[in-house]
Amino acid sequence: MAKKAKSEKQERWLDYFALRRELRAEGPARLYLLFGEEDYLREDFLRELREACLPDGDDGFAYHRFDAAQPGMRAVEEAVNALPFTTERTLVELRGFDLNRCRDSEGEELVKIAEDIPDYCTVAIVLDAGYEPDMRLKTVKAVVKAAKAAKFSPQGQGQLVQWIQKRFSALGKRISPDACTELVMTSGELMGGLIPEIGKIAAGTAGDTVTAEDVRRLASPIPEAQAFKIADCLAARDFDGAARLLSELLASDMEPIAALAAIGGNMRRLYAARVAIDGGLGREFVEKLYSIRFRSIGDSLMNTARRLPREYLARAVELCAETDYKMKSSPYGDRELLSELLIRLSTP
Repeated sequence: MAKKAKSEKQERWLDYFALRRELRAEGPARLYLLFGEEDYLREDFLRELREACLPDGDDGFAYHRFDAAQPGMRAVEEAVNALPFTTERTLVELRGFDLNRCRDSEGEELVKIAEDIPDYCTVAIVLDAGYEPDMRLKTVKAVVKAAKAAKFSPQGQGQLVQWIQKRFSALGKRISPDACTELVMTSGELMGGLIPEIGKIAAGTAGDTVTAEDVRRLASPIPEAQAFKIADCLAARDFDGAARLLSELLASDMEPIAALAAIGGNMRRLYAARVAIDGGLGREFVEKLYSIRFRSIGDSLMNTARRLPREYLARAVELCAETDYKMKSSPYGDRELLSELLIRLSTP
């Protein structure tokens, strides 16, 4: 599937809450285009959409699902035009659909379908998490024009903290906002990834209150969190700690190329933060640049960047790029190359 493309028209995208309000107030639309990283909210909206379209459930004729990057347009057209049998509406879902690769005659067929959906049918085009419609493409523009297009993004600090607290409350636990922030910094912002961590932490905490220390003890860190801690250790000249964190990262069955991507991405963020600091720009600039929604995460990034010289971070970015090239082109073992990278990053 083609990688996500930035669009100058992203301000047109609806968010989860606006989409849900419209569904409840106006009923199902004919066409939806759903995409974005936050697949938990996307699936929650799809559940509500199914209930709105098929309040009495599927009778075997009203619900049609296609799981393919490129489903046959003829089959899709037949499903769209199929009359409901014992229900008032039909629902067609295209899951994992690669909209950006639907071009030429197939793209023309899709546009014809999108522009002529019967009143009794709802079509939901669902892109895989992390991919976005490329608004430079003619087919994409036509589909977006006909659809309710919604981007499901990670939630902001206030909303996510409240959601985490409600999840813990349902398990009989209380958790402070600081502990919620620690959980997000450790396990990420995506709700689907946080749900199993919340269950594990609640089960592993003896009392009725979950603390930040409980989170640090029980939560599984995502690669980006480990990569940030590695940079923090390097800033503190704690090379043994950096080596231990890298070993933990590789012991988690993560592919070395993915571990390098996490480390390299974090070094680029730190370099940008350092440039911003030297240029008199504040935390807000860096948070906007990298879509950082938690102030504590932005503060942590800026604090680490202040402890590392700009020249060191520029060199770190170059070393990560060199290592990426070597991994993709040399016969050396990827793990050995990662270890070599850490040694070179540890050298003043």
